[in-house]
Amino acid sequence: MTTASGEPLHEFGTKHITGGLSRLTEGIMVKGSGSYVTYEDGRTYLDFTTGIGVTNLGHCHPKVSSAAAAQCMNIVHSQCSIALHEPYARLIEKLLPIMPHPSLDSFFFWNSGTEAIEASIKMARLFTGRQNIICMQGAYHGRTYGAMAVTRSKTVYSQGAAPLMPGVYSIPFPFWHQQRVSPTTDAEKLAAESLYQLDLLFAQQSAPQDTAAIIIEPVLGEGGYVPAPPAFLHGLRKVCDKYGIMLIVDEVQSGFGRTGKFFAIEYSGVKADILVIAKGLANGFPLSGVISRKELTDKLMPGTMGGTYAGNAVACAAAVAVVDAFKAENVLDNAQARSLELFAFLNSLKGDPNLAPNILDIRGAGLMVGIEFASPAGVGGDYDPAKNPSSPKAMASRVTKKCQEKGMLLLTTSAFEVVRFIPPLNVSSEDLWKGCQIFEEAVRDVVREG
Repeated sequence: MTTASGEPLHEFGTKHITGGLSRLTEGIMVKGSGSYVTYEDGRTYLDFTTGIGVTNLGHCHPKVSSAAAAQCMNIVHSQCSIALHEPYARLIEKLLPIMPHPSLDSFFFWNSGTEAIEASIKMARLFTGRQNIICMQGAYHGRTYGAMAVTRSKTVYSQGAAPLMPGVYSIPFPFWHQQRVSPTTDAEKLAAESLYQLDLLFAQQSAPQDTAAIIIEPVLGEGGYVPAPPAFLHGLRKVCDKYGIMLIVDEVQSGFGRTGKFFAIEYSGVKADILVIAKGLANGFPLSGVISRKELTDKLMPGTMGGTYAGNAVACAAAVAVVDAFKAENVLDNAQARSLELFAFLNSLKGDPNLAPNILDIRGAGLMVGIEFASPAGVGGDYDPAKNPSSPKAMASRVTKKCQEKGMLLLTTSAFEVVRFIPPLNVSSEDLWKGCQIFEEAVRDVVREG
């Protein structure tokens, strides 16, 4: 591929695209189909990144793409402040029955996850008349200023950009790294410690009467693919009920079947006051949602919410087709079956005496699975429970690079040595096994090289 002047298109694009972007691969991706992607030079990869958990039904799902194409021939843009379009209302009709709690009955659709987080924070402050927000260490919520302020997974996202939104405080997520304990520490103990830290925060930093919301991912995404123990989520719900605080549940990555249920919060049964969704909602078309209770949202003044492209008609039509496909194709059943296979495989690697010293933890839910390796230095130096002087350096990034060389795209995540599996939820058993074999070869290569 070349420009009109004959310059290679990839070189041209790389030269003129903002340096703040990073890319996993070189070259131009030209086609996606199911679990595979193809580049202009003919390279084909098994894609276990799914656009970072976006194409949950695989690339170019025929029903979703057809629905979007058909909508393009009717109306592409019916701005939300001018008129309601049919796909917007149809999408609400499809989503209402699958909401994790019946109280979630008022919808606002926007474009991206970070915008939806911004809206959720704004809503929480308007609903409560309070300012302060409590977030989790290790959380990722986005790169715009409000979302960036509650993001605590890596400093790179806000480095040099201060001052950020004020009134934000954090507590340790119930994750062994955050509390500097063994990876085998009981989940109930982790939950109790984090809830204790919340009590201290209320006593020392932000009084409950000044606190608008607690925001949490039920499964940490960029923070390391760590599910929140149900005891912790129930504890947060109890605290929020006691003090009139909004519980914002960020399901941008963990939602839409990624964990084997439509929403990860379903595993605990905890009610969200505000639910944030995006990524897999429209299988690649930009769409997010903020869902709350009508009794609350009816108090918002008209014009409080909005946006030029909010709830785009084509994206909403795609999302309607996504919900239909989930049900017609038993996608959740497949995700749960493949999850059992993936966990069994990864645990077999952890049980291999040649690999075991380098594998600290296997965690996640459904097809949102993380595997953490030991590090010779550790993020926390001598104090890091993940430190193992005999383990290879930079193991996670080296493993994903080896996987790429062998024909599979895989991502790292967090400040720790974590590789994340995010294959399509409708991935076949054969393709999952193919990916597992590539991963095992990559891990053994890196361990052997040291």
